[in-house]
Amino acid sequence: MKLRKTGVLLLLSALLALGVAACGGGSSSSSTGGAETAGASEGGEAESGGSSTEGLSGTISGAGSTFAQPIISQWGSELKEQGLTVNYNSIGSGGGVSQFQENTVDFGDSDAAMTDEEVEAAEKNGTPVHVPIVLGAVTVSYNLPGVETGLKLDGATVAEIFLGKITKWNDPAIAKLNPGVELPETAISVYHRSDSSGTTALFTEFLADYSPEWKSQLGEGDTVKWPTGTGANGNEGVAGGVSQTEGAIGYVELAYALQNQFTFADVQNKAGKFIEPSLESTSAAGEDVKFPPDLRFSTINASSSPSAYPIGSTTFVLVYEDLCKAGKSEETAANVVGFLDYALGPEGQAAGEELDYAPLASELREASQAKVDGLKCNGKPIKAA
Repeated sequence: MKLRKTGVLLLLSALLALGVAACGGGSSSSSTGGAETAGASEGGEAESGGSSTEGLSGTISGAGSTFAQPIISQWGSELKEQGLTVNYNSIGSGGGVSQFQENTVDFGDSDAAMTDEEVEAAEKNGTPVHVPIVLGAVTVSYNLPGVETGLKLDGATVAEIFLGKITKWNDPAIAKLNPGVELPETAISVYHRSDSSGTTALFTEFLADYSPEWKSQLGEGDTVKWPTGTGANGNEGVAGGVSQTEGAIGYVELAYALQNQFTFADVQNKAGKFIEPSLESTSAAGEDVKFPPDLRFSTINASSSPSAYPIGSTTFVLVYEDLCKAGKSEETAANVVGFLDYALGPEGQAAGEELDYAPLASELREASQAKVDGLKCNGKPIKAA
């Protein structure tokens, strides 16, 4: 099995620390399922922007990505001792974007940047801001007893599997990529997301890059009309399906793959190398990637680094530039800024590494911090509580 240092134990500790506060907070509460919250640990001062997390108090609410749930929950655990409760509903990126647009949460989270149409819909409440916070990876995880060393797969072959055209694990296309590996005739059971998901958007973007048929017939996005397989809700749902089904394959965020002690494939990257998803290869996925002023960008197949894992992505916190004009109280606005300062600061980024998320490269982290420093309350700069 491919396990990564202390990632599994820390993730389980973070998850066990959850559930001590009910979902709600800030300017509004979120009641959709999957609420995650804060426990207690250590905190500190954010590095950039000069804002301290000391004096934070109250509650803020967020909703969105299940990809980001482990790290957002861990940050909440670390901030709880300082007086700030972070209630987070891991309902999928699509749900997070929707609740952000409806202004029923203090922040949303999505693994894919909002589309132009989604930005336009959100603008009824003010100017939406994307704040990249960490880099993660989407694994191609599988459950195949006897083959526990990580198969090699390329984008075209993975697309054929999810198109329903490759149905056995000993298919010649898989065997060609894995000379010397004894592959069983076991039937392949495909698991995919049934909810609106940023992880799906990332995975389908990857498949569309390597399969003209996928690109023309299914395309990419947070929901697609899957031609085969079983749908499951959230990263945890797909992880559960894969873990319980012999011969299963699914796309699962790295932290969930580690939590479930999955075996996952080495995936061929843009440079033609087969790369194992890891902290180092996820970091490499963010190398030499150009990002625009609004920070809406993708790292899927974006890096030409030979060591880059090809299905790596940042996750974006979504906030309104003027939080108070969007209906948040001054206290809530200050708490949101304090939360983001902590996430982007040294302790927050280090917590991400412990849970197998890669920290942002310095240039991108500085750009993210600049977005946070530019947040306002009724036209005035926000100082964290």
